[in-house]
Amino acid sequence: MELSEKIRMLRKELKMSQPTVAKEMGLTMRGYQNIELGAEPRYSSLFRIAEYYDVSVDWLMGRTENRYAHRS
Repeated sequence: MELSEKIRMLRKELKMSQPTVAKEMGLTMRGYQNIELGAEPRYSSLFRIAEYYDVSVDWLMGRTENRYAHRS
C-alpha cells in the first residue's frame, strides 16, 4: 500500500474530511490533498501526519508492517 493510500485510509477510519485534518495538522488544504493524491510530503509534514494519526513513520513509508512500531 502506498503512502497516499495509507493516509487516505487513516483519515477515513476517523471519518474526517480533508479540510478538517489539514487544519488540525497545520497544513494547507491543497498540501494535504496533494499528499493523498501521491505527492511526496516534506519531512516535517510526514512527522506531523504520523503524530496526528499515531502511527509510525516507518509504517507510513513501507519499511515495516507494524503500524505502531513507534510504541515499542
